[in-house]
Amino acid sequence: MSETIQPAPAPNADQPALPPDEHPAPQHWLRRWLATEAACSARELVILCVLTALLLFFGLVPFKIGPAVISRPDIGLVGADEPRYAQIAVEMLEEHSNVCHELNAKTTPKSLKLADIKASMKCAEAGMITPILYGHPWLEKPALYYWRTMSFYKELGKSDWAARVSSATGAFALVFLIFLHMRRFRPGGHLDAALITASAAAIIAFARGASTDMQLAAPFCIAMLGWYPWYDTGKKFWLFDLYFFGAIATLAKGPVAIFLSAAIILLFLGLRREWSVLKRMFWLPGVILFLVIALPWYIAVQVRNPTFYKFFLFEQNLQRFASNRYQHHQNPLYYFIVLLLALMPWTILALRALWDSVEIAIAEWRVRHKPARYLGHSRAGDAFPEFLVLWAIFPVIFFSFSGSKLPGYILPSIPPITILTGDYLNRIRKSGLPVWLLIAHGAMCALLVFVLMLCPQYMVYGRMIPAAKTLWTAAAVAIALGAGIVILTRRLGLTWIRPLTLVPVMGLLFFLLHTNGWLLDANYSARPLAKEIRQAAPDLHLLVTHHIRRDTDYGLCFYRNQPLRHYLQEESATEKQSVITGIPNEAHILVVKADDTAALRRLLPLRRYKLLFLDDWQGLAIYRVEAAS
Repeated sequence: MSETIQPAPAPNADQPALPPDEHPAPQHWLRRWLATEAACSARELVILCVLTALLLFFGLVPFKIGPAVISRPDIGLVGADEPRYAQIAVEMLEEHSNVCHELNAKTTPKSLKLADIKASMKCAEAGMITPILYGHPWLEKPALYYWRTMSFYKELGKSDWAARVSSATGAFALVFLIFLHMRRFRPGGHLDAALITASAAAIIAFARGASTDMQLAAPFCIAMLGWYPWYDTGKKFWLFDLYFFGAIATLAKGPVAIFLSAAIILLFLGLRREWSVLKRMFWLPGVILFLVIALPWYIAVQVRNPTFYKFFLFEQNLQRFASNRYQHHQNPLYYFIVLLLALMPWTILALRALWDSVEIAIAEWRVRHKPARYLGHSRAGDAFPEFLVLWAIFPVIFFSFSGSKLPGYILPSIPPITILTGDYLNRIRKSGLPVWLLIAHGAMCALLVFVLMLCPQYMVYGRMIPAAKTLWTAAAVAIALGAGIVILTRRLGLTWIRPLTLVPVMGLLFFLLHTNGWLLDANYSARPLAKEIRQAAPDLHLLVTHHIRRDTDYGLCFYRNQPLRHYLQEESATEKQSVITGIPNEAHILVVKADDTAALRRLLPLRRYKLLFLDDWQGLAIYRVEAAS
């Protein structure tokens, strides 16, 4: 909130006037400027950009100032999806580069000659249509993530951290546009809403993922944020956001973006009985824009891969929802638990803000339907909380009925809740936060600190109950931070709850990603294993695995840039034609479980093999198998 600038006092007639060449001191001018609205906006932008960059990029990208290392990517790709998606972008870029090299062309023509234009068109199209994994079409997801990652590979070089930058930049854009949107339409809580979004556990985690989840969530949420101002003001400019970013989201994960936005908007308009809005929402320039952006790739990939329509729409969307074919079955309450964890450390305040918004929406609904009983209600006519509530809860409820459940499915539900939280804190700033709610928030922050401080001990010793010294240290730090948030917020005011809560969040990021990043890397990534294999057998490129975890399998393939090779055929719903099976005759490296070495005598009865080393972190044994005689 900017302060009012007071007029300068009139000069005293008894005092001599200043010489004409003298000016007020620079400090006085600076103080006056800092009190202006422009300075306040600039200060908020600096705070937003610096803190959001730290929350989303720290520990993800390498950055140093002189000899001081500020951030380093200590954690390699984890899970099965990250190395797989990163590898697809690598192979698509390789195909693009090879074709352009053969044609001696670039994406921009050398001249206006027809031959040069055709060569440039072929170059621009090469590697951009069909996603490729290990030399075979991979049609599970649309191409947006791969395109963006290819561009980062070209600019930053092929690396695991470059594969994650597309998600981090998407999250940054989302946070920035939440700030701008709230500043224009709900000023007061705009900075809180943006930074609460950036510091929510789900946003921090998925911003660091080489996956398609943030590629969908960011443009989808921006599209929904654009739709409501159009509904509220009727200005077509805001409707542009819905069609443009909706098309981008459709290129990220397919028709689920269209379905979710349509369902939420229809539910909102249905509860308000404003069906006429649908007719006004149909905007021909917007429809054309959507089709021009989203449709060409779907047509091109269908022409080149006639099975795409059936595989992508029916198997990867409808069948994935209706069945457990991909082995991601979870409890019906799974997403409610995920939601609680995804909102950390703001879970308590977010749930209170969500409930407050539900009450506002119900009261507003009653005003519309029985105005005589509720005349004078202060929130009458405010549909924004109702819209955000429906946006937040619909994906959670809908995907709870899915036969296949993954945490990223409800990522689009997180921003509307964090926006509600920022708006709620702004609305109660004068009345203050109830003491019990503040204490509960402090306790939640303390719990988060306590649990995450014990994670490295669990990874090292593999036991749930750590040593007493570690337990008491974690408890003391957690209690001190939680109590500090409660005491200082009561003393300094509610405006300080956001910066005070960000202190443990920043500290945990440093603790996990900087101090203990190597531990996470050793336990969950194939990067250190691939490095050690390269050092132990630099002359062997061929690597084969036998019954190891899928995430390690895919990770080794990415870091060694080679296809999947297994000794035996393994049942899988996804990896079929992309896996090479059989025991090769040439010399190779074999990776097996450390407790499964007895199978070697059965698999290699006439072959010589030698143990290179054991990976105790992931329980693997690495062998050098000599060529068959």
